[in-house]
Order: sequence, then C-alpha cells, then structure tokens
Amino acid sequence: MSPHTRFTDLGPAPAPVGARRHLAGLDGMRALAVIAVIAYHYTPAGMPGGFIGVDVFFVISGFLITSLLIGSIGRREQLRTFWMRRARRLLPALVVLVLVCSTAALLVGGDVLAGIGSQIAGAFTFSSNWVYVALDQSYFTADAPQLFRNLWSLAVEEQFYLVWPLLVLALLTRMPRRGRAIVPLVLAGLSVAAMALLYTPGGDPSRVYYGTDTHFFGLALGAALALALDRADRWDLYGQETTGQRLTRRWAPTIGIVSLVALAGYAVFVPDSSPLNYDGGLMLVSVLAAALIWSVTRPGSLLGRTLDMRPLRAIGVRSYGLYLWHWPVFVLVAAAVGTAGGVAGAVSPWFVPLTALAISAVATWLSYRFIETPVRHNGFRMLLRPFTRASRERPVLLAAACGASVLVVLGVVGTSAAAVEGTKGTAAQQQIEAGQRAIERARQLKPTPPASPGTTATPSATASAAPTPAPTSSNDPIVAPAPRDGSGITAIGDSVMLASAPALVQAFPGIDIDAVVSRSPRDAPALITQKAQAGTLRHTVLIGLGTNGYLGTGTLDRVLAAVGPDRDVVFVNIYADRPWQGEVDGDLAAFVAAHPATTALADWHDAIAQRLDLLGPDHIHPGGQGGILYASCVAKALDRLD
Repeated sequence: MSPHTRFTDLGPAPAPVGARRHLAGLDGMRALAVIAVIAYHYTPAGMPGGFIGVDVFFVISGFLITSLLIGSIGRREQLRTFWMRRARRLLPALVVLVLVCSTAALLVGGDVLAGIGSQIAGAFTFSSNWVYVALDQSYFTADAPQLFRNLWSLAVEEQFYLVWPLLVLALLTRMPRRGRAIVPLVLAGLSVAAMALLYTPGGDPSRVYYGTDTHFFGLALGAALALALDRADRWDLYGQETTGQRLTRRWAPTIGIVSLVALAGYAVFVPDSSPLNYDGGLMLVSVLAAALIWSVTRPGSLLGRTLDMRPLRAIGVRSYGLYLWHWPVFVLVAAAVGTAGGVAGAVSPWFVPLTALAISAVATWLSYRFIETPVRHNGFRMLLRPFTRASRERPVLLAAACGASVLVVLGVVGTSAAAVEGTKGTAAQQQIEAGQRAIERARQLKPTPPASPGTTATPSATASAAPTPAPTSSNDPIVAPAPRDGSGITAIGDSVMLASAPALVQAFPGIDIDAVVSRSPRDAPALITQKAQAGTLRHTVLIGLGTNGYLGTGTLDRVLAAVGPDRDVVFVNIYADRPWQGEVDGDLAAFVAAHPATTALADWHDAIAQRLDLLGPDHIHPGGQGGILYASCVAKALDRLD
C-alpha cells in the first residue's frame, strides 16, 4: 500500500476517534507516568517499579497515534503528512537535547563521554535501543553512565510510527471494522511471548527490555483500543442506549480506579529485577493502562476530569521534554559532583536528584515554549523567520536569532568533539583491559601444574609470617598482601575479578584466572564441571560472581557438587548498585556458615564499603588500590581455610 494513496475508494469518511474533542485524562496519565520514571531513575529505592511509566507511555502513544491515523485517513490525508507532523513534534527538542548535553559532557569529561558517539548516532537515527543491544549495554546497571540511555523508548516508538501507519491503512481499506482490533492484539501477543521466551531468569533482562520485537506490545494494545473504540463510538448514532452501553457506563469508573491503584502498587512494590516483569507482568501493566485509558476518555468521566487537574495537565503536556531531559541532566550533575549514578559522596544524597530535577524543569519549559510549540504550529520554516526582511528591521529579534545561531554552531562543534573524545573507554573498561593484559602475561610464563585434589598449595614463608592488612577507612594506600603460591588456585569470576586481576596475579603467582565481563552466576557449575573433566581444576576454587545476577542456593549447591568433596571453595561477595546485592551477599554468608569445613567467604562488600574512593566512577569496579584490597580479602579467606 503506497503512502501516497489518495483514498478515493474509501467511500464516505468515518467520524474517527482522532477527530473527537480533547480526550480527558490522558495528560494526567502522562504526568503520572513521567513522574514514576523520574522517581525510578532518581530514587530507585523509593519507587523500584517506576520504570513501568514507559509502558504506560507506550499504550498512550499507541492509542493516540492510531486515533490520529484514523482521523487522518478519514480526511483523505497522505501518510507523509502524518510522518511530517511526527517529525515536527519530536525532532526539534531531541536535536537541542543532544547538542546541549553532548557539549556539557565534553566540559564535564570522564566516563560520561564513553561511547557517546554511538549514542548520538542512535539518537538521530531512532535506533538507540538496538545500539545498546549491539554493544551489550545494560539498562538496569550503573556500570557506565550512558548519557542518552532513556532514548531507547523513543527509538521503539519511532520504529513503530514508521511501520504501523502502513498497516493501519491496510486495515482501514481491506478489513471490516469489526475485526480490525484483532490484528494488533495478535501482534501484542507475539511480542509478549517473545519477551518471555528470550528472557533468561536471573540474568540481565536488557535484551528483552530494549528490543522492539519483545517490547512493542504496549503500543499494539493501545492501537487495538483505538481501533475498537472507532467502532464503539458509533453506538450512540442509533439514539438508544444498549445493554452493553449500560454495563459499560456502570462499571467504567470502577475499572478505571482499580486499574490506577493496581498500576501504582506495581510501581511501588515490583522491582525491575523481578522475573514477573518479563514473564507477562509488563503485559499486565499495559492491559491496566489500556483499561485506564478506556475509562478516563469516556464522555463525562469523573476520573478523567480529576486527572485533568491543572498541575497534572501542565506536566502531562510537557512530559515529552521532561522525559528527554531528566536522565542526561541527572548523569551530568552526578558526574560533575563526583557521585556518578547518584551514589552518595561528599554531598547530601538529595543534592544530585533535586538539582537535576530543577535543571530539567527549566530546560523542559524553555524547550516547550521556544522550540517545540513554535515548530509544531508553524513548521520548520519558522526557524528561518528571524532572518527574513521584516525581522531584520527589528534589531533585538535579529540579535537574538544571531545569538541562537552561534549557540547552535557551538553545540554542533561540542557534540562533534565529544563524539571523538568518547572513543576512549570508561575507567572501568580501562581497568578491565589492564586485568586482561595481566592474565595474558601470567599465562605466557612457564605454567605450573595444577595441584592434585587432596593437597593444598603451600604458602610461602613470607606469606605465613606477614599478616593480611585490615581494611582502613582512611585514605592511606592499601598494603598489598604478602605473595603466596597460587598454583593451587582456580579463580572464576566476572568483571570485578577481572579488574582486580593485576593484584591477584601479584598476590598469588601461578593463579589460573578465568574471568569475563557480564558472566552470569548460573554459568559457574557447568564451567567448573568442564574444568574438572579436563583436569585443569585446582584444589582451591575462588568464585567471584553475583554482580550480574542472583546466585541462589540452588546454584551454590550445584557449585559445591561440581567442585567435589576434595576441594575448597572461596566465595567473594559483592558490592554493586544492584537490586540483588543484599540477597546475593546474604545467600553467600548463609551457605558458607552451613559448610565451614570446605568453604570460606572473602568479605569484599564490607572491606570496600569503607574505602569507596578505591572504586571507579561506576562505584562497582576497583581501581589499582581497590584491586589490592580485593586480593587482601581473598588472602584472609584463604587463611581461614589453612
């Protein structure tokens, strides 16, 4: 179906949903959704499920866009007109955001610049979600402060906007009205099924969260609702209320209130780490959002009028700009005060979120007043209006236009420079690369045969004589543990162990380190079994996992079974901005307490909690001195096994 179809064969134009009055309640819903998202990003402990605000946005967008398409097609407009209106609505604010925040990132420096070139490319091509998938970047961690992480949802919506109008055109011209809503419902079902099938319990769910294929069901549900209401709104043409209408009128307020309360409860009580989200929970959120839309947009809806209260409506109509600005500003402010990711430093923990919120509010108001609204009403040509002959006769207006042009040029230059500078990795990436080099150098040395089961690696005389240094809360350098023979140690870990590898190699010469970025704890039993069968598993097994997902007692039991009764195991607990940190550390402590003869715990969490200055900007991966402290924790645990 060509986007240039003239619709000459459609017959009389319908009275589409998109042609109706203002739909009450939707601005209020948008306001509540963006507030939930901001609360989730700024204070995740207070609203761990606030991320569902994005799913509410998806349903609202699917509903409104489909309603607009029904009206546009009913007025015989070409689809390119619809796409142009979308561009006028979305592009100006996005361009300004990227130019301003990229230039600010160049001034702030540090990890906020890491990978910014790919983020900028993703922002301008509406492919941010797939860029993050390709680069294996997580939405749910603070490993790297991705400046434009929040643009993933805008990318999903824009990809939907590109394809969906063509399908709507086909539905309106080729299908009877009664069956049109079935198509988006089927698509929604396929999307949620793909999310459930591709989700790995206990792992990072970013792939299924970012993916357009696995996360467009909210948009599809909103679209199905618009297509269904396009038929339902004609019932009153017969001038008589049907039984269905009476039941609807009676139950719509209750359904709306129950849906709103259920969404609020989900946002407060269901964290992003819950498997429920990816096994149908987000679909449930979308269904609740669709039910709420249906309730509040009905004529005379009291709930709709309540959600249309002036403060909520004011936030709702500006929700797009507020969503755009809140995350990049938060990252920049956090980096500027040395508290990347919002982790408390020398300032109050409320300083970063409150400052970011104030700046975001001002930026949103300026964007809406001077950029979004003028372009939406007058088109892109209005950007050149200050340079017309009439405007040149007004010096103040011309000076303002010239000043704005200079700022745009500076923004372009700053953004380009930031993209070039951003080719360097984060501090954590650099430390991880140093660890990989240390492991490679150690492997190139003459290998030491693994100790056979039932024997222990003999500590050197120096190691037995020198005590392992205790953690200190001062800023003094950490004293490295005395070297001891590491030929009897097999170490299996993730990126935290990898960043600590230079210190581990120095502290335990001959140690065999197998650590990779983003390793799931659930991989440990199979990996240990593989090494045991190959005859490379040594007497003492050091496990440093849990940063990337839950360990769980089941996994720990399988680890111990794979290690066997003749070997010892040292577990390293975690310190990370992860929802599962407490559960992982608790499970490890309980497991070691239950198996004191063959296991020991290296208490990395308590040791590094006293010396956060030894962590990188992500507050997860240790730097050089932090790696030494990591090795010291391992040495103390080994002492308890001797």
